[in-house]
Amino acid sequence: MTDFVAVLAMRLGRVGIDLVGATSVAAYDARMPTGRTLGADAGGARGVVVAGNGGRAFWDAFRADGRCVGDDPLDAFTRRVVEDAVRDLPGATCRFPFEPAPRRLDFRLLAELAGLGRPSLVGVLVHPVYGPWIALRAAILVPDDVTAPRPADGFDPCPSCVERPCIVACPAGVVGPSGWDVAGCAAHRLAAVAHCADGCAARIACVYGRAHHYPPDALAFHQASARRTMAAYASAAKKA
Repeated sequence: MTDFVAVLAMRLGRVGIDLVGATSVAAYDARMPTGRTLGADAGGARGVVVAGNGGRAFWDAFRADGRCVGDDPLDAFTRRVVEDAVRDLPGATCRFPFEPAPRRLDFRLLAELAGLGRPSLVGVLVHPVYGPWIALRAAILVPDDVTAPRPADGFDPCPSCVERPCIVACPAGVVGPSGWDVAGCAAHRLAAVAHCADGCAARIACVYGRAHHYPPDALAFHQASARRTMAAYASAAKKA
């Protein structure tokens, strides 16, 4: 592990951001279509540290903090603790999943490139230990190349899963052998929010990481946030 990454992992781990991986700007740009690469927007950065959390530790730190209020308190908490962690690290620039286009990065791709998770039928990345109970919180662009452990290398969760309870569990039938029907999920969620307000049934049914299941208040918070995002996209599509 690069010294820079080790320092950052120690600092972020204090607030429950306990998944820290590394990739490169070049590797990310090679997988992105023209117009969506980091390119010149990376400010000369070569390395990317991808930070996230597994299980409930980050949620517990957020709930214990109590200083962030407003429409997006979790995003505000995330920005504060990550920017605090990198404040004295030369050349570090933070990017977040909740930033608007065109600054928004493909965090699922970044995490996959960093070896933190693998794609699943339910649309989220799956980690070998935490299963689907991971969340990506920040990408830190740095001037130099960086390395970190890659726990998900060689891990391919869904092809090796015999049970596949996620398919049966989804009340809308939008999880299948070919993956997650995003449009169908959004239509169901916007029409019948009560059905999935307490958590994604397919995600909860996953056989991986069951010991690291988010607590009920975290599930409800994230489901409400996701529904607001879906509603905003639907509204924008109608106006287009």
